[in-house]
Amino acid sequence: MMDNYSMIQAAADDFETVRQITQETIRAVYPAYYPAGAVDFFCRHHSDESISADIASGKVYLLCDDETIVGTVTISGNGINRLFVLPQHQHRGYGRALLDFAEQKILSQHDTVRIDASFPAKQIYLKRGYRETEYHVVRTENGDYLCYDVMVLSKGGK
Repeated sequence: MMDNYSMIQAAADDFETVRQITQETIRAVYPAYYPAGAVDFFCRHHSDESISADIASGKVYLLCDDETIVGTVTISGNGINRLFVLPQHQHRGYGRALLDFAEQKILSQHDTVRIDASFPAKQIYLKRGYRETEYHVVRTENGDYLCYDVMVLSKGGK
C-alpha cells in the first residue's frame, strides 16, 4: 500500500504500458456505470494515436510503486486526462497520488484545473472541491449515450 512510490514521465517505450493501464481499467470499471456503446467510445477515445502523441509531447506520467507501474495520468495545459489506476491496485491511494501530482503541476502554472469527469470518479472530484461547469451527452455509434461533467478546481481549492 504505497510504500515506495514515484512519479516518472513516460517515454516512447512506455506506450504499451500506458495503453494497457488505460484499456484494462476502462474495460474493468466502466461497464458498471455505462452501456456498452459508451465503454467502446471511451476505448476508442483513448486511442493508440492519442496515447503516442501525448507521450511524444511529454504529457504522460506513470506512478510506480517499488518496481511496479500501477497508474497513469496525462496533463495537457490545465487539463487532467487519462487518469487510470489498474483495477487490482485501486482503493490504495494511488489515484489520490496521481491527482495530487497533476493538480500541483497544473496549479503551479494555471489558475484552474479542468477535468472531464466520468461517473466512477465524479464523487471523488466533488469531495476535492471541484465544481461542475458543463454537462455533456454524446450519442455513441450503436445508439447508447455517454454522459459526463466538465469539472473545475480553482487555485486556492475549496
